[in-house]
Amino acid sequence: MTTESGEYIEAAVQRLLSEDGAVADQGIDVVRREDVLVLRGEVESPQRRAEIERRVAQRFPQLRVHNDIGVTRANPPAEPEELP
Repeated sequence: MTTESGEYIEAAVQRLLSEDGAVADQGIDVVRREDVLVLRGEVESPQRRAEIERRVAQRFPQLRVHNDIGVTRANPPAEPEELP
């Protein structure tokens, strides 16, 4: 088990996700449970989801990463929206 506190790890992951130019995401929640980091939130692609997990696992190799990040599929409207 790592000696770093859960709050420190959570804050460090949040900082990594918001400051890393390849990720720059503030909508991911991070919870530490013993030696597991749980990532939650929504992203727009499976590639982004995988990149976030990869970056976190790379920065904190002593912890397991459980990725609960969902992928939001945004489809373009089928027809133009008419405004009154």
